[in-house]
Amino acid sequence: MTHYVLSQQAYQSIKRKIVYLELEPGAVIDEAVLQDSLGLGRTPIREALQRLEQEKLVTIVPRRGMFVSEISVTDLYQIFELRLTVEALAVRLAARRGSETHWQQMEAVLNSIPWHDATDQQLIEIDEACHAIIYAAADNHFLEDMLTTCYAPSAPAPVDVFFAPHWGYAHYRRNTSNAYRSLRDGDADEAALAS
Repeated sequence: MTHYVLSQQAYQSIKRKIVYLELEPGAVIDEAVLQDSLGLGRTPIREALQRLEQEKLVTIVPRRGMFVSEISVTDLYQIFELRLTVEALAVRLAARRGSETHWQQMEAVLNSIPWHDATDQQLIEIDEACHAIIYAAADNHFLEDMLTTCYAPSAPAPVDVFFAPHWGYAHYRRNTSNAYRSLRDGDADEAALAS
């Protein structure tokens, strides 16, 4: 495998451990343990951790070590406030600039799980994948970088932060499906309302 592929594999694997709380907030990150558990060398692990530090999922403290970042409820709500505003712009741009390929990808993601008995993990994965497609479709790499950085720290939040109890999964699915149809149809206003 190429160096890039190994680095990407390390990044995805460690991020998954953080998002699904296999590595809990505040936990010490041991590079040697990660190397053993992932079967990867020091360089891709280190590059992945540096990337995760940029996304605020990892905190590196000189002479003390590396830790899984702790995100407070206040931090989460501030991140969501920012996402609410900036994602509306991304959705509007995506509706205007997105291609059929983007919407085929999103449709495939939305049809990839049995919604009637979806797990929390599956819903978070669907949410992340749909957002990544929208960010890419907006075709503004500055906006994509900002939103990717904002999305990552909120990923470990409990599912009921994403999907408010009074909404429920059915409401989330309906909103996501409505957003998908509006994006595919190029209706920026409706897409922004549904997202």
